[in-house]
Amino acid sequence: MDTKILLENGTNELEVLEFTLAGNSYGINVAKIKEIITYQEVTPVPNAHPSIEGIFMPRDTMITAIDLKNCLQRGTSEAGGLFIITNFNKLDIAFHVDAVIGIHRVSWKDIIKPGATVSTTEDGISTGIIKFNGKLIIILDFEKIVTDINPETGLNTAEIDTLGERQRSDVPILIAEDSALLNKLIVDSLKKAGYHNLIHTANGEEAYRVITTCKEEGTLSQHVQCVITDIEMPLMDGHRLTRLIKEDDATKDIPVIIFSSLVNEEMKRKGEALGANAQLSKPEIANLVKVIDSLVLK
Repeated sequence: MDTKILLENGTNELEVLEFTLAGNSYGINVAKIKEIITYQEVTPVPNAHPSIEGIFMPRDTMITAIDLKNCLQRGTSEAGGLFIITNFNKLDIAFHVDAVIGIHRVSWKDIIKPGATVSTTEDGISTGIIKFNGKLIIILDFEKIVTDINPETGLNTAEIDTLGERQRSDVPILIAEDSALLNKLIVDSLKKAGYHNLIHTANGEEAYRVITTCKEEGTLSQHVQCVITDIEMPLMDGHRLTRLIKEDDATKDIPVIIFSSLVNEEMKRKGEALGANAQLSKPEIANLVKVIDSLVLK
């Protein structure tokens, strides 16, 4: 299946691949997908996490295979089905699924926050819900799934200690991150690094509302001198937020840092075209601080 459907930069749209597990529909952002292949036999890894089926090497690249059905407590997958091979946080991982249904183009505004729709059990590993043709498609939080299996793949806040003693900075920074956990970790890390003047929001729409309010009140420089944004967010994604900032003469000089698990070569090209000043993968929290330093401490 061709997963390389082109989207115009900054339109606030995404492509969602619908797939099934145990008769239920789930979704993944196409931007995370490298390819989809038929199931291949894997080599089990001793003492591995129960959700890890094993490893295999298509085209001489070692890939870890995760039993997504096991992750969702829907049983254990048997031989057959498909592998969705993904790349995010600089990791190549295959997720074992039953079948692929198709690709849907949707707006981030059409994605429902999961808390009001799904159970507490699935709420923790869902980033949103799409209602399509009368059914609900649960978009899974693949980063959280992988981090739950191996915490070392997540944000390593201890990296801040490697930066040594830091001076306190009053530079105001605006953060857009929909994951409550990552939002808190980023805020805590920046405060530890000396940046205490922070406004944190849950998505691009909230962040842009802060910017427009400050513009109207004439307080933009007092409250927003740097923006850190995720890419995948409900209501408004990070690319749309970047585009709106960089197309406005009043805000175009504000540095925008894209901090996302989706930062790969293709996404970097999109970010550059939109005017992003820097783009980093989410595990690189110490590098994020260094980039902020280079952009605001002049």
